[in-house]
Amino acid sequence: MRKLLFLVVLPVFLFSCANVKQIAEHIHIPKLKLLNTIEIPFDTQIQNTKIGGLSGIDYDPKKELYYIISDDRSIFNEARYYTATIALENDLLKNVMFQSVSTLKNETGKVYGNWNTTRNTSTDPEDIRFNPKTNTLVWSSEGARVVTADKEILQNPALNFMTTKGDFIGNVTLPENLKMQKIEKGPRNNGTLEGLTFDKNYKNIYTNIEEPLFEDGNQAITSKGGLIRLYQFNAKTGRNTAQYGYLLEPIAREPNPSGAFAVNGISAIQYYSKNKLLVVERSYSTGTQECTVKVFLCDLKKATNVKNNSSLLNQNIQLGSKKLVLNMDDLGIFIDNIEGITFGPKLANGNRSLILVSDNNFAEKQKTQFFLFEVME
Repeated sequence: MRKLLFLVVLPVFLFSCANVKQIAEHIHIPKLKLLNTIEIPFDTQIQNTKIGGLSGIDYDPKKELYYIISDDRSIFNEARYYTATIALENDLLKNVMFQSVSTLKNETGKVYGNWNTTRNTSTDPEDIRFNPKTNTLVWSSEGARVVTADKEILQNPALNFMTTKGDFIGNVTLPENLKMQKIEKGPRNNGTLEGLTFDKNYKNIYTNIEEPLFEDGNQAITSKGGLIRLYQFNAKTGRNTAQYGYLLEPIAREPNPSGAFAVNGISAIQYYSKNKLLVVERSYSTGTQECTVKVFLCDLKKATNVKNNSSLLNQNIQLGSKKLVLNMDDLGIFIDNIEGITFGPKLANGNRSLILVSDNNFAEKQKTQFFLFEVME
């Protein structure tokens, strides 16, 4: 990691046969210093709900309150999010106290169905953000695409607006390339809207798909990454105003056995400053319990708006630039399935704190971890 890069022009990196470009610029790269981490026991409950699957987090500094969404598809308990307080003592995590549970409601005012029994009425929550200007929340759902010989489920992803009690207010207008299709076009199953963040003035919402659209090329493999899209929506109108290409890293480890499941994609994003996002890439391979998680600073200032590009392949476009901020492998501790990121309160020295949370997939062998970092800018 380097604080400053003084090179103005660096070599262009080519992706496959496409004419996409990543041009590095001199940008200030923050450092993340791990302060400490704590774990929530697997069997922790609140209000008769199992705490797990934590896949999104946001902080309201005025109320000193965190909103944390679970990706439970109403299998263990109804689809829901939590409020919590996170106590710091001497700039260290002391405890996470869950305060309340709110169920997610659909446009008819009903709770979502159980994925195992009523799939067409279910949802797949992934991230959550609080808007203090409207005192409302927005949350993302990945939807579902299951196409087999005897089954077809095409459930579009969604960005939904709701009250702080979980009541549905409205949603964004999806561009066509985010709508599920029976043919291999559009989003992949379990690879759609994942991360979510507002910009500084809550004018725009940024979100991302986790893996490439079918038309944008192959998924990441161990020898090369894949091309995904970051989406920008107007927070007031719900309209998609821009899309930007981004090149994923290759999968970090070979799966064991060879050919088994392995993936790398964006699991969370956090607005950092004008045109810049912190991007969390999470790589997992069968045979290794821990994940390889990398945090990048992505700059969209010179990225091409590809909203009208039907594909990112063989296009003369410029991708969002990216610089490595932190490879969590370098921390020397076990890292699970990081899916949530938010700025927390200021630390004693005035620096910002950054909190990451992991999704344990409701599996006893996995961990619900909270990480506290100091942002050294």
